[in-house]
Amino acid sequence: MTLALERLTASEARALRVLLFDLDDTLLDGTRLTEEAYGSLFRLRESGLRLVAVTGRPSGWAEVLVRQWPIDGVIAENGAIAWRSSSGRVELQDPRAAVRAEVRLELRRVVERISSELPELCPADDVHARLTDFTFDVGEHERAPDAVVRRAESLARSLGARTVRSSVHLHVSLDGADKASGAVRFLGRNLGLDPGLCRHVAGFVGDSENDAACFAAFATTFAVANLRGRPTVSPRYVTRAPRGAGFAELTRTLVHLRGNQW
Repeated sequence: MTLALERLTASEARALRVLLFDLDDTLLDGTRLTEEAYGSLFRLRESGLRLVAVTGRPSGWAEVLVRQWPIDGVIAENGAIAWRSSSGRVELQDPRAAVRAEVRLELRRVVERISSELPELCPADDVHARLTDFTFDVGEHERAPDAVVRRAESLARSLGARTVRSSVHLHVSLDGADKASGAVRFLGRNLGLDPGLCRHVAGFVGDSENDAACFAAFATTFAVANLRGRPTVSPRYVTRAPRGAGFAELTRTLVHLRGNQW
């Protein structure tokens, strides 16, 4: 059962070392970053939390964000790849770097087949910045009929690919990671947290069904009020406000319970 954010206890808030967060419609209002939401990152950092974004957005976005935001890293492309910030430098972390060129070539064949059979599907406008997947715009600037999206998902699976559908995109990939496995890998490699410990010291906040893996993987999870769909595991808490305002609401609650006022 999902609880109101007011039910979060000080002991649970203080146990967190890391906050993982989705971008679109969680921190961002659509794709717009408000001053309130951006300022929240600084307040969370000041409260002692390590911050890592976990998103379906591309590697190219992730590199820019990790260079400019007060965060430790960005896990991008639904867990397949990550960028880390450390000592003023950034590092790309791709667990399949040795075979990435071959995988991209095979993915291109899959996408060409999907596009030839479903020409009404349009690529996302950030697809050029991606390394591990190909993304169709199904709800950001374009509105793809649900039946067409389901056909694309079925065709991709028949060709050996996997799909992830978010509130705005359909991702097609030959990588097996999801947001949760990518997050656990990042936390182990960069923060020295083993998978069992991650569950209890890393919290996650998201807004849609493609965040379900993280809602299941971590014990302290949050959704902003605009939570969409029916994730297989529900988040533990939900904010009253949607999107960036909900993220700011969560920030105020965490900072207060962890003993920092602002």
